[in-house]
Amino acid sequence: MDLYGFFRSSTSYRLRIAMALKGLDYRLHPVSLPKMEHRTADYLSVNPQGLVPALVVDGQAFTQSLAIIEYLDETHPEPPLLPADPAARARVRAFAQIVGCDIHPLNNVRVLKYLQTRWNLSEQDRNEWYGHWIAAGFADLEAHLGQHGGGGRFAFGDTPGLAEICLVPQVANAQRFSCDLSAYPGCLRVFEACMALDAFERTHPRHQPDAT
Repeated sequence: MDLYGFFRSSTSYRLRIAMALKGLDYRLHPVSLPKMEHRTADYLSVNPQGLVPALVVDGQAFTQSLAIIEYLDETHPEPPLLPADPAARARVRAFAQIVGCDIHPLNNVRVLKYLQTRWNLSEQDRNEWYGHWIAAGFADLEAHLGQHGGGGRFAFGDTPGLAEICLVPQVANAQRFSCDLSAYPGCLRVFEACMALDAFERTHPRHQPDAT
């Protein structure tokens, strides 16, 4: 397996966590977003969308982190990243999609860059934009946990899975932008439980070879 990603990309972090939880080895190919390596012809031949991450397995390229993670869960089913019960699976997917569909698209690097270049937003304005959508999204995550969380060690039980794979990188990003997350104790509890596990800690952006 060949993993193309950027150390600070939360979607790349998601995939690193999933592969660590499943014990899957891969060759890492760092793709620097600041250096625009994701727009080179070589990388576009792997992922024509020009985004990270991408995973190449036996010559087949897979893109979009959530789709890749579900592919890995189907092809390497142990340990499972989703519950067996259909209703529980839907709730975990909904939690993950609050991150993947509601928070991340508004706060990802290309959106922030466009806000700055097209609308001349200052760094303070950009950070206010970022913080607003973090607060809105984490309020939704906290409510979802309160309504559907199973009371276990993690978000929906005693083992981490797709919900945690999406939550942890989003918390890491929010911390990087100095967002106050104290109003979301459930999310922070799950984050701290995850970071006590090797699969989440060693895949953190600060430990990646391209972080230097």
